[in-house]
Amino acid sequence: MARHDRMRRMTGTVARLLRRAVRTATRASGRRAAGPRTDPRGAAGAPPVTPDVEYRPREDDRPDPGEVVWAWIPYDEGDGRGKDRPVLVIGRRGPDLLGLMLSSRDHDRDAADEARFGRRWADIGAGAWDARGRPSEVRLDRLLVLDPATVRREGAALDRVRFDRVVAEARRVQGW
Repeated sequence: MARHDRMRRMTGTVARLLRRAVRTATRASGRRAAGPRTDPRGAAGAPPVTPDVEYRPREDDRPDPGEVVWAWIPYDEGDGRGKDRPVLVIGRRGPDLLGLMLSSRDHDRDAADEARFGRRWADIGAGAWDARGRPSEVRLDRLLVLDPATVRREGAALDRVRFDRVVAEARRVQGW
């Protein structure tokens, strides 16, 4: 067991060093790291940025609004870590996709804690995007901007009724 613990600590140390090296190299080159971005909400006092929302799932092997796709999403801490997770595509802005991340974790249990950190979730039920058929929640307060090339696979299309409900709740939470 001690060997396993040492290996796990060493792996964690190597991962932290690699993340630090990538951040340093990214800053030195003046470029941003690849991956989704959180949509800017505008300067203080400015109106929030309004996304172009549409429902247009198509069976064409490309990510479309109304579909749940999979992409790497950075954690809120912005420390280079993240997770491959399902994302509901709700619209487009130019060539980019706009999406809201999904989670199979039940945030109703820690709703007060989540609200304290400004995170708002809504239940959307189960769908083909989760191989185990677990119910999902969508995060309403964090609009993601995705490069379509970074989306790895389609999970499923959300029905129009649930899509419209999610968009209406996201509009209310984000003020657009």
